Amino acid sequence: MAYLILFASAFLSATLLPLQSEAVLVGLLLQEKYWVSILLLSASIGNILGSCVNWYLGIKIEQYKDRKWFPVSERQMLKAERIYQKYGYWSLLLSWVPIIGDPITLISGLLKEKFTRFLFMVSLAKIGRYLFVCWITLGMI
Repeated sequence: MAYLILFASAFLSATLLPLQSEAVLVGLLLQEKYWVSILLLSASIGNILGSCVNWYLGIKIEQYKDRKWFPVSERQMLKAERIYQKYGYWSLLLSWVPIIGDPITLISGLLKEKFTRFLFMVSLAKIGRYLFVCWITLGMI
């Protein structure tokens, strides 16, 4: 059940919802009763899939970006778009960064980034972040 909770937390935190999956991961790691590799896998897959939702929404939702309910502010969108236009798909390596990471994944969809490249770059960023959290928490990898 803990793995599923971590997966859901990581998935939702990678979408445009303001959640933090790292705290859930750290809490589970500190209990020392779960397999670190499965925790890492659950968090990574959930977070990567959540980013894929953002990419897909970016492709489909451009027509709604001026609506009040749209979950990303115009300022966040413009900042993410500037980063993405300046650095291209390399900016997806920042997809783990709070505040700008989720809009970058959305922008990549808006700008029609190829899904295979998107998936590769986001996977590197998300897995790297969770490896770092595990390393900091447990002092090992």
